[in-house]
Amino acid sequence: MASSATTEAATATAIAYDGGLTCALNVTSFDRSIDWYTNILGMKLLYRMDEIAWCELETSVARVTVGLSQVESVPAGGGATLTFGVHDIEAAKASLDAAGVRQDGPIADVPGMVRYLTFYDPDGNALMFYQDMSGAGPA
Repeated sequence: MASSATTEAATATAIAYDGGLTCALNVTSFDRSIDWYTNILGMKLLYRMDEIAWCELETSVARVTVGLSQVESVPAGGGATLTFGVHDIEAAKASLDAAGVRQDGPIADVPGMVRYLTFYDPDGNALMFYQDMSGAGPA
């Protein structure tokens, strides 16, 4: 059972999630991976941005997408980065800062599309927050 101090700390640093989740995976070939995720898993390509080596696929689960980041090599076992949608990425970052959470640099920005921040859990697993800036996200 959580202590009163733990409950108060969690309330003071509550992060306003928006219900979206992007599961980000590193891949070595967009063409091969897009073909696999669409034809084998039945996902739909939402967009592809070769200039930033990123594409996103829609799943049949509401507000859950799979993001593919094209890289030169993927270590054995791969691994996904859970990327949680938030209403206010600045406030979410402030909560992480207050808790002393290690981050991978400042908030990144893809103008007119998204702002995102990579951070790490106690075991070094990478996680991310994103804020939809396209106007297509939740109100």
